[in-house]
Amino acid sequence: MIEFVDTHTHLFCEEFLEDREDAVQRALEAGVRTLCLPCITEDSIPLMKDMCMQYPEVCHAMIGLHPTEIDDDFESVLARMYDELKKNRDYIAVGEVGLDLYWDTTRKKDQIKAFETQIGWANEMKLPLAIHSRNAFDELYSIMDSHRSEGLSGVFHCFSGSEDEAKKLLSFDGFFLGIGGVVTYKKSELPQLLASVPLERVVLETDSPYLAPVPKRGKRNESSYIPFIAQKLAEIYACPVEYIAEVTTANARALFKKIM
Repeated sequence: MIEFVDTHTHLFCEEFLEDREDAVQRALEAGVRTLCLPCITEDSIPLMKDMCMQYPEVCHAMIGLHPTEIDDDFESVLARMYDELKKNRDYIAVGEVGLDLYWDTTRKKDQIKAFETQIGWANEMKLPLAIHSRNAFDELYSIMDSHRSEGLSGVFHCFSGSEDEAKKLLSFDGFFLGIGGVVTYKKSELPQLLASVPLERVVLETDSPYLAPVPKRGKRNESSYIPFIAQKLAEIYACPVEYIAEVTTANARALFKKIM
């Protein structure tokens, strides 16, 4: 039986308010047996917990403050999130964390401070990182390079960078590239790039409700669309989709050890 892991899905968000249970069921029917829920804000935590209680064998939560959510109170928010992480050992990763300089650069120093703080959590708790990066590769790489000796692991979520960037990111042992719907887009350069990336360094994700793959592009994304991404990878790697499922699922389980 084909089994997929969606390593990055925001099914707890309001976009699924009307049909969340149906969306989970559709994912299960599509062979997506594990749903990894990355945190965005402090308000995400109770929503993710509810999903994990309702689907304990399927849904698994991360904890972290998204870089676009950094505000004047971010240090207090981080302190409360850290307390929650210490109390609840069920979190599978620290995420979604990182740097985003696409929308706003005025919070750059605060984003870096928050990212460094949350890298510290991952190091202390021996958890992987789910890393978001947009228009911030050089800054992100510099930070990660300064922590290279600490034995961190994680996923560079929604990777869509250059071949050189992929090579630099994969120089960090224990890290994977998260590949989603963008790989199916007509103008995407990911198919050519992935030809030089071992499948053993790739995990699947949707980033739902965003970035739906072809043939669902332009619609709300959901975890049941993982097979469309896997099918594209099967074309890229010239192998059966069953092999894509087997390897990427093994990769996800090796990374997020608590989803075994």
